[in-house]
Amino acid sequence: MKMLIKLFVAFAYIGAFTFGGGYAMLPMFRRVLVEKNGWLTDVEITDYFSVGQCLPGIIAVNTAVFAGYKQKKAPGSIAAALGAVFPSLVIIMILAAFITNFADYPMVGHAFSGIRVCVCVLIINAVVGLWKKAVVDKTALVIFCAVFIISMLTSLPVAILVIAAGLGGIAISSLRSKEAVK
Repeated sequence: MKMLIKLFVAFAYIGAFTFGGGYAMLPMFRRVLVEKNGWLTDVEITDYFSVGQCLPGIIAVNTAVFAGYKQKKAPGSIAAALGAVFPSLVIIMILAAFITNFADYPMVGHAFSGIRVCVCVLIINAVVGLWKKAVVDKTALVIFCAVFIISMLTSLPVAILVIAAGLGGIAISSLRSKEAVK
């Protein structure tokens, strides 16, 4: 039970102090789950985010479910998911009661502009950190470049890109294995 409470509190903390959605939560996920608690590795958090993005629903909640499951199976998944959404529910309900009264104020618009810039910086920091762990060789760099170019030129669903990248990694490693045997 103690671990379930820790999971709920950790994800509630992440949910309460990050803004901008799943990608903006990535630095906080890393700090809390990898660095502070040691519940996940950098590779695991990257994998969970990748798979979580391909699934229906909110990336942050999907990732919370994976992380919670790793710690305490189904009860851990539930505790982590509830923790991740709890702060948002409370904050949204409070904001919904007041936002319509203040939405037209220029100061509110300027505040949101500043918040968006901050979220972009947090996302860039997370991407740089993940880049160092994910793009570790020429094969990974080729897959990265291919997926990046395809994503910029097409509107393919993210799930297809992730699956294609996974299949590309499998194909390249299979070719290398066959060459090593020869």
